[in-house]
Amino acid sequence: MNRTDRTDRATRVVPTLDAPLIVHSHLRWDFVWQRPQQLLSRFAESAPVLFVEEPLFADDVVHARLDLGTPTPNVTRAVPVLPGALRDDGDRALTEVRSLLFAALARGGPLAGRFTAPVQWFYTPMPAPTMLGAFGERAVVYDCMDELSKFRFAPRELVERERLLMSRADVVFTGGHKLWRSKSRLHDNVHFFGCGVDSAHFAKARLSDTPTPADLADVDVPVLGYYGVIDERVDYALVRALAEANPDCVVAMVGPVVKVDPRELPQAPNIRWLGQKTYAELPTYAKAFDVCLMPFALNEATEYINPTKTLEYMAAGKPIVSTPIADVLHHFASVVAVGDTPESFVRAVRAALEAPDPARIARGIGMAKDNTWEAIVARMQGIIADALAPHTETSVAVVASPRRAALPLREVVSGEGLTA
Repeated sequence: MNRTDRTDRATRVVPTLDAPLIVHSHLRWDFVWQRPQQLLSRFAESAPVLFVEEPLFADDVVHARLDLGTPTPNVTRAVPVLPGALRDDGDRALTEVRSLLFAALARGGPLAGRFTAPVQWFYTPMPAPTMLGAFGERAVVYDCMDELSKFRFAPRELVERERLLMSRADVVFTGGHKLWRSKSRLHDNVHFFGCGVDSAHFAKARLSDTPTPADLADVDVPVLGYYGVIDERVDYALVRALAEANPDCVVAMVGPVVKVDPRELPQAPNIRWLGQKTYAELPTYAKAFDVCLMPFALNEATEYINPTKTLEYMAAGKPIVSTPIADVLHHFASVVAVGDTPESFVRAVRAALEAPDPARIARGIGMAKDNTWEAIVARMQGIIADALAPHTETSVAVVASPRRAALPLREVVSGEGLTA
């Protein structure tokens, strides 16, 4: 099946991938709506997607089970629920997850016949030793959206497992340009696909009938706002300094707090920690923000990031100020103001508040329109179809291919945790 893609301002025919996807993710589907959900909900328009999450452990569970749901059309969410005794034995847990998937996919199982000869897609390398080759996959894709080994609490064996995954992957995608440069040294088929954006969704922030969020409805002063995951990537000293320098403004921080102690978040009368919001609500917050913030710390966890929110803020038509994140500088310097010290960041925010640059904002709106998730998915499908091409006439042999053969259990690297 083919479809027309006009994203490069020239019409070309792109294959539509009709192979089912089995996806292994360290992120849960109902967490922040970001790259995996944006991509996979669109891949699901042409083929079924099985989204396998890391297991939940419960001390009152005796027999392992696989909870299945359909969060969006043609996407099946699989949540393994395992006995608490497996909590500290990562490889036994992964083996149990694989058995649960085998049962669900087998004849008579709830997923029978839907995921035959799939493409296996990994967001985390952790399950790779157990899952590679297990499902007769036609190809292996690694969508490396972050350098997970740099994140707080990353499992020590993650780097070794990534080497294994990359040695077996047919295609590697990266979410950042700097990440692409790094992974290109390790694989000969690496492609950079940065953030996309649902431009129409975030353009609601520019509409007069879009409501103000209830938890900011009482604010009658300028709002300096951020939304996203609140973790070790945020510069909390900078957030505090921004609030102190702008007592006539409210600093609104929207998003779930993870891997940091909420008690250690800076507190001030004009700082509001508003918690996680749904994807549908985000345009209302962008509308409420007078300046959109990206106050990222410069550390190992942010070295390779390409923030999804950049294009979302642009589509909302708001001035944006960031710290000097490498991919922001590389892709968005013509739109995003950058402060490389706390003082310059604070000055840039004040300048954006008092005299927003219409040319920058218009440039950002145009950039958002040119970088849709649909365009990214179309290009990804073409790359995967190219990778599948050598196997289409020898699909029976693919299962036994040395590149995709299942690893003996003795080769599974031991581990202590599953969450990166």
